[in-house]
Amino acid sequence: MKLTQLLEKLDYECVQGSMDREVPQVIYDSRKVTEGCLFICIAGANFDGHEFAAEVVEKGAKVLVVSKEVKGVGEKDVTVIKVADTRYAMAFISAAYFGHPAEKLKVIGVTGTKGKTTTTYLVKSILENAGYKVGLVGTIEVVIGKERVHALNTTPESYLLQETFARMVEAGLDVVVMEVSSQALMLHRTQGFLFDYGIFTNLEPDHIGPNEHASFEEYLACKSLLFRQCRVGIVNGDDVHCEQVIAGHTCEIVHYGLGEKNELRAENLKLVHKPGELGVSFHVNGLMDFDAEVAAPGRFSVYNALSAIAICRHFRIREDDIKRSLLAVHVKGRIEMVKVSDQFTLMIDYAHNAMALKSLLTTLREYEPHRLICLFGCGGNRSRLRRFEMGEVSGNLADLTVITSDNPRFEEPQAIIEDIKTGIQKTNGSYVEICDRKEAIRYCIRNGQPGDIIVLAGKGHEDYQEIKGVKYPMDERVLIQEILQEEA
Repeated sequence: MKLTQLLEKLDYECVQGSMDREVPQVIYDSRKVTEGCLFICIAGANFDGHEFAAEVVEKGAKVLVVSKEVKGVGEKDVTVIKVADTRYAMAFISAAYFGHPAEKLKVIGVTGTKGKTTTTYLVKSILENAGYKVGLVGTIEVVIGKERVHALNTTPESYLLQETFARMVEAGLDVVVMEVSSQALMLHRTQGFLFDYGIFTNLEPDHIGPNEHASFEEYLACKSLLFRQCRVGIVNGDDVHCEQVIAGHTCEIVHYGLGEKNELRAENLKLVHKPGELGVSFHVNGLMDFDAEVAAPGRFSVYNALSAIAICRHFRIREDDIKRSLLAVHVKGRIEMVKVSDQFTLMIDYAHNAMALKSLLTTLREYEPHRLICLFGCGGNRSRLRRFEMGEVSGNLADLTVITSDNPRFEEPQAIIEDIKTGIQKTNGSYVEICDRKEAIRYCIRNGQPGDIIVLAGKGHEDYQEIKGVKYPMDERVLIQEILQEEA
């Protein structure tokens, strides 16, 4: 591809060399340089590609894209293109390199603190039931047809994202639904194309700290960028930060929620409690009018369902298809109910901080369980404050806390458990400690009583346990089945 084609949507300055070049490959990793390639110098948290400029030219790179001066290439046969921001430039160069694949798909982006993963799976389920071929990019996995690939980031680097879009087009897909993290928006991973639909779920303080966001204000500002990169914005009108998130938007806006001001609303919410299952029924009003039920507990499940309904309305999906899909979809590790008994309910959830755990346990309290039992541990080499906070939350809201191990990493599991106990002991909550996670789950199942709700929190979709730098296979679904077979 000609260099000028790759740069056609960018402002740039050619500071050295010829623009009359053919570019066989686009590279941003100095270890993968090939003869004649275009190399993009990216500045990361722990490295700066500009420092490798002379090295990649020696390896055969013929075009450098930079945002500052580079050394050791002045006398070389290399073209140097200067841009304001190389990450921003990479998004547009990658889109051009792969033939602008997003223009051949309907692209749906979901942002927010919570609910992104569940919403993407709900949308995928509804659209597929209506006959669309749908790809998915998210925290758990990337799905292209029948291929499922474990995800490394919620939203991949722009080059990888465009490559994924291209593979989806090649596979004959119509739609892609993806999670859009605040980090991705801040680092321009989603530039180079327009989302057809951008969705905002909710906003709470999160991802604030080193190598993330400097403040909540920056976090909010990054989330708001999606609504300058989409054609239609679908937003939770009940969230207190909604108007700030859509400030400066350049798209059409549709609000959903429970309040009267929203164009798409849920009314008459009723808790549904079936043997081994929890859900909510409600009536959809405003832009649509029908009764629905979602096979997951709590108000936040209704919000997730509403956001999916609001999207699928634009695809003219029949109400019966929407209703059937809402009942059928189950998201791995997100209030995922695992049937072990008609007498009590057991679920797996990814809640791994105090905010998420409090939201989950408060929701489950509304179902008036005989006992609410919460099993969790905390990750090693992470903030000890999280352990104190989660212990206190569970001690206040659960009838019984089962403290166990999560990913101890390079810490001793018992030391982490002691920190959790420090938090619990600020409350009057009862607890037991069982370090081995399988045995802790066995204890919960063996001692489950009629009407109990048991939550296995923290691991969610993860299928490993990390100990001393090694990831050992450990999937809670597998552990549950092993326990049931052993107990039988």
